[in-house]
Amino acid sequence: MDNFLKQSWAGLRILLALTVLLGVLYPLSVWGVSRIPGLHANAEATDTTLVAVTREGDQYFVPRPSAATLPASGGSNKGELNEDYTKVIAERTTEIAQREGVPESQVPQDAVTASASGLDPHISPEYAALQVPRVARASGLPVEKVRELVAANTHGTFTTTVNVTALNRAVDSAR
Repeated sequence: MDNFLKQSWAGLRILLALTVLLGVLYPLSVWGVSRIPGLHANAEATDTTLVAVTREGDQYFVPRPSAATLPASGGSNKGELNEDYTKVIAERTTEIAQREGVPESQVPQDAVTASASGLDPHISPEYAALQVPRVARASGLPVEKVRELVAANTHGTFTTTVNVTALNRAVDSAR
């Protein structure tokens, strides 16, 4: 019993020490370093440092819908036979077809199916191509220039995808 108490007390001391060190002192030191003149501007999160930033307005490309709910990320586990899921997919298909001015049959699957994490900044080249006319019209850029921006932000080895976050930054830079 005496050995058990010694081990329990030692474990509790380590827990408290690590909690103070890693839960209080380390975050405070990181925050303190971020306040050093010249570093402060780079220490605060902005829309260019976050993943899959959704920007408002027709002049930007729209990423996949998100199945994540804050504060966690994760999918809903609803399958294609789930009535709620098929209803949501149908609503998204109609909404995107109307926004892009195309028939519902031309809306790609990744435009209506959610990213489980909500953090994925990539869409298919087909979904990006569908959005090019709207983005060009709203941003004032020529359609060919927007297509060039899409091509410059299209990458992949096994699956070819377009990085929406980088693409929207490129649209901003080109305007």
